[in-house]
Amino acid sequence: MPEFSSLNAVSLAAAGPDTDIATLIKEAHWIVQGVMALLAAMFLFCLYIIIYKRLYLGRASRESDQFNESFWRSRDIEQIYKHAQGLRNSPISQMFLAGYTELAKLASDERMRGDREGNLENIGRALRKAQTVETTKLESMTPFLATTGAAAPFIGLFGTVVGIMIAFQKIAKQGNASLDTVGQPIAEALLATAIGLVAAIPAVMAYNYFVRRIRVLRSEMETFEQDYLNIIKRHFLH
Repeated sequence: MPEFSSLNAVSLAAAGPDTDIATLIKEAHWIVQGVMALLAAMFLFCLYIIIYKRLYLGRASRESDQFNESFWRSRDIEQIYKHAQGLRNSPISQMFLAGYTELAKLASDERMRGDREGNLENIGRALRKAQTVETTKLESMTPFLATTGAAAPFIGLFGTVVGIMIAFQKIAKQGNASLDTVGQPIAEALLATAIGLVAAIPAVMAYNYFVRRIRVLRSEMETFEQDYLNIIKRHFLH
């Protein structure tokens, strides 16, 4: 008889609620399912941003290095211009193209030829405008990573709270606080929190990494602006 009771207990435990992840998601309350779906969508979009920005910033850094090498080695500004046209991902080359275009306009305008300070200011303005455009391109989509890192744990926590509320409702309805009654709703609730953390952690890490890379590129752009204006001042505006 004791052996039969033990086997019966084991069989009842085996027949208990299924805690498989797919089953938990399928049988979760629709609000918890909505939270999970939102977090999954945020995670997938963050994954896309991480891959895209990693490739884009890598190309920007490589092409900027190529342009810097060409800019400081070559003495022919026309040759530098042709090379810069092929480096569309480099923010520095785009600044050079903007400054070169403005310099060409000033050279063709007879009214501006004698106004050295005004010409420098116009070229500097063109460089700063190009820098703003390139910085905007570098920083595009990264705010979503920060938003996900900050909001996803709280969205998951909202799903957790809903799941726990459902568990308490089952207790009140059935008058039974056994693990069979509340185990599955609590597991669903905790799963929502886990998905929120899965979305948030890589988003925060990637955001910090990209901010550091963008800061380096911005510093290079600021340095190039000063170097470019000095070269224009010495060699082209008299």
